[in-house]
Amino acid sequence: MKLAAFSNKGKICFGLVTDAGIIEINEGRPISIKEILCHGREYLEELNSLAQSATEIIPIDKVKILPPIPRPGKILALAGNYAKHIIEGGMKLGLSETPRETTVPRPFIMPATAVIGDGDTIPWPAYSEQVDYEVELAVVIGKKARCVPTGRDEALDCVAGYTIVNDVSARSVTFKKDRKERPWDEFFDWLNGKWSDGFCPMGPYLVTKDEIEDVQNLNMELKVNGETRQKANTSQMIHQVKDIISFISHLMVLEPGDIIATGTPSGVGMADGRFLEPGDVIECSIEKIGTLTNTVGERPQRFYEPLKK
Repeated sequence: MKLAAFSNKGKICFGLVTDAGIIEINEGRPISIKEILCHGREYLEELNSLAQSATEIIPIDKVKILPPIPRPGKILALAGNYAKHIIEGGMKLGLSETPRETTVPRPFIMPATAVIGDGDTIPWPAYSEQVDYEVELAVVIGKKARCVPTGRDEALDCVAGYTIVNDVSARSVTFKKDRKERPWDEFFDWLNGKWSDGFCPMGPYLVTKDEIEDVQNLNMELKVNGETRQKANTSQMIHQVKDIISFISHLMVLEPGDIIATGTPSGVGMADGRFLEPGDVIECSIEKIGTLTNTVGERPQRFYEPLKK
């Protein structure tokens, strides 16, 4: 099933997405999709039965779709999980002929304030002159997971479903200007470059894992103003979803509503210098999940340069 958060006539609602529209599930029920996940699989099945008897269906074009998890407890994302993307950036990052056997996932964390929804504008940050795009499959955790054994399919038991994330990147950070050189300064900043408000568009829906027969065989595509920039398949991941979950669960406990973005394929703007411009429309599509669409906001009139005299 597809779960959606949406705004309808000034009220935040939650519902099941069908071919005909959205079936609201608010009345007398949990007040967020995260709370729905905390109730477990049986409750999801109970909600699914609503679709069979519903009499009121709301047209999707009559509501504003919101992020399925607007304030995740944790947003974790993987750097360098597609070999061609690593290569296009001029990096090696431990690549070998068999990278799954010789490297480990490289997660970083993002703040919940980075999340925006389908149709929202991505604010241009005050500290970066170059903004880039990255389509990614995102895993939504459905139950608490700690130290999940490596290489086991049981890691997928922790998954509630999947959504789409555009892992927007500030490729240049203005506070490096005139700064004394430090270790790793030549490297992309996976922390400051990912933390800006609105840099994690998410959605449009949460698709439960029973709808995805093989998460490691999903086509994905990103378009900018209708032009395809990224096109790949999740089979090309270096580290598969089950291994990512296992690895991270040994670093920290995973809880319902946590999000893991699983890395982006090649084709980003950094590779050929075609960064985003104000007004650009970005469409991120993943097979069986949907399309997440956002527009880039205006550049700030002045950029933040803390060392500028």
